[in-house]
Amino acid sequence: MKKRLAVAFTGPSNSGKTTLILKVARKLIHEHTKQVAIVKHDSKDKARFDVEGKDSYKFSDTGAEVIVTSPNRTTYFSQKNKDLHEIIRLFDVFDILLVEGLKNLPLPRIGIFRDSLDSDYFPYINALAVDESIDISKYKIPTNVIVLNLNNPDEVISWIFKNAKEV
Repeated sequence: MKKRLAVAFTGPSNSGKTTLILKVARKLIHEHTKQVAIVKHDSKDKARFDVEGKDSYKFSDTGAEVIVTSPNRTTYFSQKNKDLHEIIRLFDVFDILLVEGLKNLPLPRIGIFRDSLDSDYFPYINALAVDESIDISKYKIPTNVIVLNLNNPDEVISWIFKNAKEV
């Protein structure tokens, strides 16, 4: 079986997590020819994927597990929280899994910050991706945390290839 890797990204709202994940995913797919899966944690349960009144909304609203399939996509609506292994089984085929959030998952984690660092994240992260808005010399970065350039997705990808967890 082919080696599959997983890594997580964490950080405060508006720190650039989604932007970095998009850049990394595009490069992994188009330049490294990897199959990428992405999981985003919606901690405030505010994401909406369907329109009230449509059949798929009505099905999902029953509390059932729902799959909607069309010629171009398949969408899975679940009313249950899934652990890492259940999430991985849903994707089946991928080379690299990128997870946004979900601090409790046992994955190597990149903390993403702009403007200021929050040291409360340090126990959860293995790398730190920051831009020039942060003077890291003003912070006591744990020695086991690697500092990466938030604006250099190639540097982040290199770290992922070296440090991601095989799943």
